[in-house]
Amino acid sequence: MGVGDQVAGRGPALRAGLEAVMAEVAGLFQERDTEIRMIVTGVLAGQHTLLGPPGTGKSARVRELTGRIEAGVYWEILLHKFISPSAIFGPVDLAALTARGEHRQVLDGHATRAHVAFLDEIFKCSAAALNSMLAFLNERIYHPESGGAPIGCPLISAVCASNELAEDDTTAALYDRLLIRMEVDYLSEPGSFEGLLRGAAGVRRPAGRTTVALADVQHAVAVEVPVVDLPDMVIDAVRDLRADLRGREIVSSDRRWVQAVRLLQAAAWLAGRAMVSVDDLAVLVHVLWDSPVHRGTVERVVRGYLSPDDRRLADLGDEVDRIAAELDKLVAAGDAGRLRNWAIDQNTAMATTVKRLGSIRDAADHAQHVYARMLSEALGVSPDKIPMLGGRR
Repeated sequence: MGVGDQVAGRGPALRAGLEAVMAEVAGLFQERDTEIRMIVTGVLAGQHTLLGPPGTGKSARVRELTGRIEAGVYWEILLHKFISPSAIFGPVDLAALTARGEHRQVLDGHATRAHVAFLDEIFKCSAAALNSMLAFLNERIYHPESGGAPIGCPLISAVCASNELAEDDTTAALYDRLLIRMEVDYLSEPGSFEGLLRGAAGVRRPAGRTTVALADVQHAVAVEVPVVDLPDMVIDAVRDLRADLRGREIVSSDRRWVQAVRLLQAAAWLAGRAMVSVDDLAVLVHVLWDSPVHRGTVERVVRGYLSPDDRRLADLGDEVDRIAAELDKLVAAGDAGRLRNWAIDQNTAMATTVKRLGSIRDAADHAQHVYARMLSEALGVSPDKIPMLGGRR
């Protein structure tokens, strides 16, 4: 399969195509690997994603990513507090009204026909359109303004953006329907920022673009992902995770927990497994927080349910953070003698941590090398478009 090939078939072929798509898009947008994978996972789960903050190129990434679904209808809109439902779901057909007295709406070219939608400034949706938006996102239906039977919408997934979170009861229900929540940081690596500047001087588009068929994606969403097995050990882990978070006064609705199960199934499917594993709980880091102040707590709690290797890595990271915080305080205090004694006491612990992280880095470098070969030699991805999953070049 070449970079520009459309992937035929379902199951493994679709999975390979999606991996190639994610690699190509990640090559265009540096340091966005996790975001890209979560959006694709959300599509496979039939769930919606919320992205922030402003100035991080959200719409460009969503357009590039979802544009790889061949025959899929993409639609986007910038919402505001005065927007009318007809601007979202379709205006009145004036020709039919004038000629025949028929009151109907023009649905083509609007949300009612979209397979993937990008809804910018989602929480500025007007009160007049709010109920229609809720039904659209949750039940995939639209109640026409003229009355009559609800209209089914082919929406698979919506990606929403906002500069702020829900602030009142009128938008809380809307917020609850956005399962995946990600605050996307600005670029941190100098090399990534340099690539951004170079890309601004020209068109950043690969020579070929892998696409996947809409029918295959729909089949995966409706048939393949729902049958991924959810073993008792994962159910037990989710139950305990819910109790742990409730003990910290971080509470998610029952609806979100049910939707989270489908996300776990989608993550397992995308990884090529027929059964959810405890490791798949990692996606819940982007699901179970309401306020950004809870993100760190949710991440630490979720990490505790992952594999022993992941827990050890998280513990090493926490140890480095602890030592860094103490170092900052002592340096700020300006007591050289106390700083020196502290450094002597912490030397062994820090040296051991660095050694352990170094062995993990070596293993990660080897894994990255094998991954790069797989993408380039098996899937035809250009070497300069292969993402560095460890964040290093």
